[in-house]
Amino acid sequence: MIDVFSYTCIGIGIVFWFWGTLPLLGKRSLLFKLHSLSVADTLGSMSIVIGLLLKRPSEWPLLILAIISLAIWNTVLGYVLAYCSSSGGKYE
Repeated sequence: MIDVFSYTCIGIGIVFWFWGTLPLLGKRSLLFKLHSLSVADTLGSMSIVIGLLLKRPSEWPLLILAIISLAIWNTVLGYVLAYCSSSGGKYE
């Protein structure tokens, strides 16, 4: 039963990865594309790590650290991208 949940989480993560790339093909703004890609990538990666956590519970400290790192790193990267692309940003 745990294997089914594990593979389901990993499958959902892979679907999020591919779903996040679809807006890149659209004609919306670059910021919209980057935002949707980063959100889908974060959710997909976290889902895959949760699936691995179900599969290998003995490695929980490392996998929890990976989830926390994903959440923090992708949030900070989103703020950096937003700051650099704003009109008040120093790097234009």
